[in-house]
Amino acid sequence: MLYNFDQFNEIVLKCQNSRIGKLLPNALYVHKCALGSLDDLLQEYERQARVSEIIEAATLIKFSTDRPKISYLFYPDFDREPHPALKRSIVVDMATLGVNDWDYTNSENPPILHRKETFVTPSYPLYETFAQLTRSEIALGLLDNSRYIGTLQEWENRLNHHAIGFEGHYLVCPLGKNTGKPVFIERHKAAILRKTLSRPVRLALELGLFTPGVTTFFDYGCGYGGDIERISQQGYESAGWDPYYRPESPLISADIVNLGYIINVIEDIEERRQALIKAWELTRQVLIIAAQVLIDDRDRGLVAYGDGIITRRNTFQKYYQQEELKSYIDQVLNVDAIPIGLGIYLVFRDGEVAQGFRVSRFVRSATTPKIQKQLKRFEDYEDLLTPLMEFYTQRGRLPLKGEIENESDLKNEFGTIRRGFEVILQVTKAEDWEAIAEKRRQDLLLYLALSKFSHRPTSRELSSKIRKDLKALFGGYEQACLLADLMLTSLRDLEKIEQVCQSSPVGKKLKNSFLIHISAIESLPTLLRLYEGCASRTVGRLEDATLIQFSFRHPKISYLFYPDFERIAHPTLHTGMEIYLSDLQVHYRDFSQEDNPPILHEKNLLVNSDYPLYEKFTKLTEKERDWGLLDDFKGINRLQGWLTCLKEHCAMIKNHNLYWDKDGDPYKIKLLRSQIQIRQRERKKTETMNNEQ
Repeated sequence: MLYNFDQFNEIVLKCQNSRIGKLLPNALYVHKCALGSLDDLLQEYERQARVSEIIEAATLIKFSTDRPKISYLFYPDFDREPHPALKRSIVVDMATLGVNDWDYTNSENPPILHRKETFVTPSYPLYETFAQLTRSEIALGLLDNSRYIGTLQEWENRLNHHAIGFEGHYLVCPLGKNTGKPVFIERHKAAILRKTLSRPVRLALELGLFTPGVTTFFDYGCGYGGDIERISQQGYESAGWDPYYRPESPLISADIVNLGYIINVIEDIEERRQALIKAWELTRQVLIIAAQVLIDDRDRGLVAYGDGIITRRNTFQKYYQQEELKSYIDQVLNVDAIPIGLGIYLVFRDGEVAQGFRVSRFVRSATTPKIQKQLKRFEDYEDLLTPLMEFYTQRGRLPLKGEIENESDLKNEFGTIRRGFEVILQVTKAEDWEAIAEKRRQDLLLYLALSKFSHRPTSRELSSKIRKDLKALFGGYEQACLLADLMLTSLRDLEKIEQVCQSSPVGKKLKNSFLIHISAIESLPTLLRLYEGCASRTVGRLEDATLIQFSFRHPKISYLFYPDFERIAHPTLHTGMEIYLSDLQVHYRDFSQEDNPPILHEKNLLVNSDYPLYEKFTKLTEKERDWGLLDDFKGINRLQGWLTCLKEHCAMIKNHNLYWDKDGDPYKIKLLRSQIQIRQRERKKTETMNNEQ
């Protein structure tokens, strides 16, 4: 079968949308073992190219996307060598079925491979070995400017520049560069002199783990002692130890122990393990563990050492993957660590307290229903019934025996608590209370669904209050788990995700995704909260994330940071983090130094109507639509395109207000004013029609 233009275009689309293989601008590369995972059309296309039995021995298949050709690439050392060299290439022209054969056996500078895990599927036996090597090379910047490392000699030049070698698939530098002397790691230089609380301790404070006047704090590996001082200033008993800066300080137990960015600076594997165990032994309630996490940040150290790298300051740094870090903590301490941010985990001594903390992260606040009418009977008992109203607002159900302080008073007056609640129903709306109960149901379902990804607790491991919630709201633990599992299965249906996104009253609908401000996440349907929770409760959110982007083309959640979201009318994107839910791979990108970063429009669509600046955002968006500034979304989604658009429309923006450019062409402004009036009339006409409907 010979392929015409239309057929080849379909092949190209399949290549560009493939989740299997390594996609480059002009080709898709796939290992022969991954062919069966490709789209059926690509598999059939490749079968047509097998014009010779020699092809069976090829390692990679290259689907060209700029012309109808398939190349069979022979890397006999693919599994054994970290960066194997190309030995032979057979190219089949799919328009003519003509064949060209190139031999690289005797080449002094053959092409070589990088990022081998991208060619295979995650089930490939050496997938994680390949991926770990790539992560180390990314951390060192070895894969930067990939155009200059594609051949053997170019790659060797880069390795020699950094004095790096390989032992199997591991980077090594056993001796100091050009000195022949063993490397001496100066760990104490990794300590940071901070002016504020470290991020892990600050998060613990914000999460309410510290109880004023009660909680004690110990910083294991405290460095300069900044966290000790600042926690003490907030009224907590605080101490710490460091092998270099405070070696004489005693190791003492505390309610909260912080092991912040310590295990990633210890180059000795057993010593690193013992540091984690010792910090856990000192912990009475909660251990905070933080370590450097590899998120494709390329400005790192210089030389590989062990399973980490040596930095310019001669300190060791091990960069973990988020899931790798959790697995390490869980394995060493035999626990189920809870992520609260990138590279930051909590470990609780009390399993019931841990489950209560997990549940609390999904519970939304509720407002007690308003009194709709005055009733003498209710007014007489309002003080008595207020605790009952507050309990129901918090838990979505009536209290059971021993759960409310004035239980005996309520029973003495009304006979039963339910009869007392019936008096409340006489002055409030029953549907308001049912809405509170339903919100509580959805929050518990979300918690149970996400617990499936780590350790779902047994009924006995839950607190008695949560067990009572499940009994009252679902009939029991098993029924609740069944409903949670059914909800989980819905995540596989991206079309359903798209439908829920499209029907949301808040959020910006894009072609392949849905964008919303982080303040509005709790107002979303439970399915979308579950979708986002798969990322945030497993990997963690990007710190200070402004927006969350839900993809319904791929199972992916993105966190976007716009530092000037409220202050600037059209803020530019500073940083972004993508989490692919299929394999929990994290991709990070910094736009802060770019000349033409992505820019944000229509901010009013991203927030709820009760957001403090909603009206200001809305007025600007309506005016910009009237002026025609938002007509070409593709042209204005980057800074330079937006500035060009403003100039073409003789427009200026200041403090969320739109003005005519005083230097604009008067005649052009006159024409633009006329167009604005037409758009305004059309908009008002449409609004009137919608209101009448």
